[in-house]
Amino acid sequence: MANTRRICLLLLRFLAFAATFSAVIVMATSHERISFLTISFETKYTNSPSFKYFVISNSVVTVYGFCVLLLPEESLLWRLVVALDLVFTMLLISSISAALAIAEVGKNGNTYAAWLPICGSVPKFCHQVTGALIAGFVAVITYMILLLHSLHTVLDPLLLKKI
Repeated sequence: MANTRRICLLLLRFLAFAATFSAVIVMATSHERISFLTISFETKYTNSPSFKYFVISNSVVTVYGFCVLLLPEESLLWRLVVALDLVFTMLLISSISAALAIAEVGKNGNTYAAWLPICGSVPKFCHQVTGALIAGFVAVITYMILLLHSLHTVLDPLLLKKI
C-alpha cells in the first residue's frame, strides 16, 4: 500500500514537472514576425512582462519539481515540501492569471481602451501561447492535488491523535 502511494505521488510530481517544463519551453519559443508593406513586426513572449513572469515562475517551479523528484523518501525535508508546495502553487496561480489576462487582450482586444486584437495577425504566436497556458493549467491542477495530498499526509496524524 505504501509503495503504491509512493509511486502515485512520484507520477504526480513527474506530471507537474513535465507540465511546468513544457509550459516554459512552449512559451519561450513563441515568436512570429509579420511584414506589412515596408514595416516589419515581431511578436515574442519577452514583449510582455506578464509572459516573462509566467516563464520565470514556471522555470523556478520546474527546478523545484526536479529537486523534489530526487528527494529520498526518508528525508526530513518532506515537511518543508508541504510549505513549498503551497508557495509554488500560489506562484503558479498568480503567473497563469497574469498571462491569461494578457492573452485574452491579445485574442479579443479591448474596445474601451481601443486595443485591437492581434491573434488574427500572428496566429502561430497565439497558438503557442495557448499551448503554454494549457500546460500551465495542467501544472496548477497537479500542484493543487499535490498540495492537498501533502496537507492530508501532515495533518491527518495530528487530527487523529487522542489527547
